[in-house]
Amino acid sequence: MRQCRAVSNAIENIQRAVRDCELGDKPICIHSSLRSFDPRVDADAVIDAFLGEGCTVMTPTFSHEIFGLRPPPYLRPARNGTDYDLAAMTDAGRDRTFDPSSNELSESMGTLPRILVQRPGRLRGRHPVSSFTAFGPLADTLVSHQRAFDVYAPLAGLAKADGYVVLMGVDLDRMTLIHLAEKRSGRKLFRRWANGPDGRPMMLEHGGCSQGFPNLAPALAPIRRDLTVGGSRWQVFPAKAALNMATHAIRRNQRITHCGAVCARCDDSVAGGPVL
Repeated sequence: MRQCRAVSNAIENIQRAVRDCELGDKPICIHSSLRSFDPRVDADAVIDAFLGEGCTVMTPTFSHEIFGLRPPPYLRPARNGTDYDLAAMTDAGRDRTFDPSSNELSESMGTLPRILVQRPGRLRGRHPVSSFTAFGPLADTLVSHQRAFDVYAPLAGLAKADGYVVLMGVDLDRMTLIHLAEKRSGRKLFRRWANGPDGRPMMLEHGGCSQGFPNLAPALAPIRRDLTVGGSRWQVFPAKAALNMATHAIRRNQRITHCGAVCARCDDSVAGGPVL
């Protein structure tokens, strides 16, 4: 009984937050840590709360550790944020071909994406290692245009549809929208590899290091809404405005996204990305 009451209260709190932030009927990209909530609250309760307010819920459902490949010699551009001779480079997908009907995703994606991708009727994008999955009225609009060389099309669709990004118990280093801002600032995104629909290795667009993204907090502060929902600290951003402001900030100072560590991915990204 207590657990049912806790879940019911959580749904009510989330729905109240959705109404307070005027997110109803909007597409929402969620990045989350369920551990930031009461431990009795599960991913289904969070998803259902948004769906109950007419929202379309979208999350990243990346799967590089499952479908990624070690690249053949002819698909190895310079300045690509990786060491081609690295012994630990993944080759898990060498005998596999991704299909959007798959429910497989990297363990690091967390609980909410894993639950969303298992929902009957969800739609998953066609990027073999960096797909997005959506459920709700605008799911097809968001994910249907994702391709190998348009990895962040779902986020462009989110911005075009006046959607929002909601960070639940996580910070800007989890905000994939900033990768799209990197591309729009003039950088080329990194290339990674998986088998294409024909079963042959192909290059794909892929994001880089995101550990420096919190450096953009001052630039995004004017449009950020902070609130606490069921113990979880939320940051809510209108996607279109956040994309434009982040793009401008990166274009003005390419080093703003650098994580500050010894990082080949950040170095190569700041330098403009792969030489193609």
